[in-house]
Amino acid sequence: MSLIPNFFDPFSKDIWDPLEGFPFYRSAGNRDVSGFASARIDWKETPEAHVFKADLPGLNKEEVKVEVEDGRVLKISGERSSEKEDRDEKWHRVERTSGKFLRRLRLPENAKTGDIKAAMENGVLTVTVPKGEVNQPEVKAIEISG
Repeated sequence: MSLIPNFFDPFSKDIWDPLEGFPFYRSAGNRDVSGFASARIDWKETPEAHVFKADLPGLNKEEVKVEVEDGRVLKISGERSSEKEDRDEKWHRVERTSGKFLRRLRLPENAKTGDIKAAMENGVLTVTVPKGEVNQPEVKAIEISG
């Protein structure tokens, strides 16, 4: 596994909150997001695609949303509901977290956002973002007057 710094980082500070995941921390932008918020995500790049994997134990695909915002931001969100206590039941300990989670990742310039695929299996969400051609910025000559 290469940990060499990369020019492009989908976990960059403009999207990633460095305090995210600390117990009882709620960011200013996500006050409705609980301690369950820090779904851990791996990112790997293959010759054909960028692949993101998130551990979401105990969730099914109906409880998870995968969206693209602003053309190049991958948004993974969802909610784990807490179990309701029945009149005949007495809880002795509750350690599993519940609540909303949200992660945003800036996609690379070569991402084909129209062809993104997502699959959920055994509590692991896999989002595959195919690669496309990177459009080089157009160079336009400006005439100098004078």
